[in-house]
Amino acid sequence: MKNIWKAKVESGAETIGTFINAGDELITEAGALSKMDFFLIDTEHGPFDVETTADFIRAIERHGKTAMVRVKDGNRNSILKMLDVGAMALIIPQIRNKAEVEKVVEYGKYFPVGDRGVAQGRAVGFGYDECCASGLMEFFETCNRETMLIPQCETVGALEEIEDIAAMDGVDGIFIGPFDLSVSLGIPGGFNEPVFLEALERIRKACEAAGKPCVMFGVNNAAAKAYRTAGFRHLCVNMNPNIYHDALDAIVDDVLGG
Repeated sequence: MKNIWKAKVESGAETIGTFINAGDELITEAGALSKMDFFLIDTEHGPFDVETTADFIRAIERHGKTAMVRVKDGNRNSILKMLDVGAMALIIPQIRNKAEVEKVVEYGKYFPVGDRGVAQGRAVGFGYDECCASGLMEFFETCNRETMLIPQCETVGALEEIEDIAAMDGVDGIFIGPFDLSVSLGIPGGFNEPVFLEALERIRKACEAAGKPCVMFGVNNAAAKAYRTAGFRHLCVNMNPNIYHDALDAIVDDVLGG
């Protein structure tokens, strides 16, 4: 078991990925042939459940890219299932406080960090991976190290405790959801408002102090470039339905001169 994206982050490299909100295994595999570093399968807002997600994960891994999953919520079953089918990182939405993160860590990390239910699933070759050969403790250590739990900071409650959350044992990074964060701050879509920009910088610095990656969502290329200029080194850009739509329009405009 090896988390390729985690290794890139730890090497100091910038990384880029995108959301998968539509499509099938073939479309997902075609995307994995691109230069993207990671693909974030969205089971919060997307239509996918566990079996489809498992197919997508295999398609992504087939070409040496990292499969992440945004789970639908922070409940035990939502976290456990996606880890068991091979997600290398989970994004957990709508976190409101440190206590909720403590439960996520309990569900998603093995002893002694958490209390994840033991299952040697496809991520470790159904028990045939080398990390399973020396007993449960090596298996636990490998999974705890390579599978990442990344709470999403998109509420004022999470923002107010972000330094403590980012520093927690078992938390492997933070993902910023700008839309819900702006709503929670009382300025829906106010991405240039000082209070919003100050919130972003506070989150980024909390991650930097904790030595953990901060992943920022950019709704399009321009937004992602601006966040990169602001110091964010790990970017999730756009969603695959929108990318497909924009690419088709670009073809029409280029060919027909629209």
